Amino acid sequence: MMSFGERFRITIFGSSHGPEVGVTIEGIPAGTRIDPERIQADLDRRRPVGRRLATRRQEEDRLVLDSGVTQGQADGAPLRAHVTNEDVRREPYDRLKETPRPGHADYPARVRYGTGADLSGGGIFSGRMTVGLVIAGSVAKTLLAARGIDVVGYTRSIGTVDAEIPPGADVPQLRERSRTNEVGTPDPVASSRMEEAIAEARRDGDSLGGIVEVRIDHVPVGLGEPFFDSLESTIAHVLFSVPAVKAVEFGAGFAAARMRGSEHNDPFVWVGSEVRTVTNHAGGILGGLATGMPIVVRVAVKPTSSIARPQQTVNLTTRSAETLVVTGRHDPCIVPRAVVVLEAVAAIAIADLALRGGYV
Repeated sequence: MMSFGERFRITIFGSSHGPEVGVTIEGIPAGTRIDPERIQADLDRRRPVGRRLATRRQEEDRLVLDSGVTQGQADGAPLRAHVTNEDVRREPYDRLKETPRPGHADYPARVRYGTGADLSGGGIFSGRMTVGLVIAGSVAKTLLAARGIDVVGYTRSIGTVDAEIPPGADVPQLRERSRTNEVGTPDPVASSRMEEAIAEARRDGDSLGGIVEVRIDHVPVGLGEPFFDSLESTIAHVLFSVPAVKAVEFGAGFAAARMRGSEHNDPFVWVGSEVRTVTNHAGGILGGLATGMPIVVRVAVKPTSSIARPQQTVNLTTRSAETLVVTGRHDPCIVPRAVVVLEAVAAIAIADLALRGGYV
């Protein structure tokens, strides 16, 4: 299934080494401003260009709006947008057809789709497919901004290096601070240590994972649906659709399991004419609905699977054991480039629920 959403419905298409990757978006209200420069800016955040520690694959990722936009506004028809795949090298992957790469979808994909499946660069399972998510997320953020809802993602940790998030910082401050360094963290001290950790992993022929935090401010109280389409389940659904995501937590998350109710419950208070909570262990969500507090979600991103070290695998034709060394161009840590992707998909989930609830 390559589609997500009920009212704000997206369908991604293409493959890593095919002609293009992109997205079709249904449900954008006619008249919504579509700003190609804003979308391009988000696509540029995802690109490795300017990142000393990223993959050497260089794609221009120039946005092409195919349909659904007239004179800078959504015209009510589905919006189709894509970028062209240009820097494609299939040869390293052709040599791996019989030897599935550890950590990748090669083996289950071959069993599911047969030997004819195009798994060059990971095929439809590649992080390259997140281009369409970034495009749709940029449109979703435009919709949400009109309602005052603001979304930001930033790096919380890489490997064992944790960032200190400034207490009381709002979304604009977090956004500004996280755009000043290559790793996308609002902590300037931790950023240099994170960069060194990535560089060390690359020198070792290895990789690192990390945690991305997404914060969403000014979400209207009551937005969401109970149970199966709750804020948590909808956001988590689309977050887990991003390649390399292995865990998601809201608010206190797993730490809540070690708390007592008296510690975890967020006391209500009046702040002027609005109800707020003293703490935010619930992450801005109760009963699947927004409480009016910031929605805070953290996402664990696994280490990049393609590494330069020898790894154990099997030959699917000869049924023998083999040692595999992955060649090609790969990120030693995809966390910094995943920030804009995870920010985007969180916005997509909120936009869909907001349209369903009549909030935008």
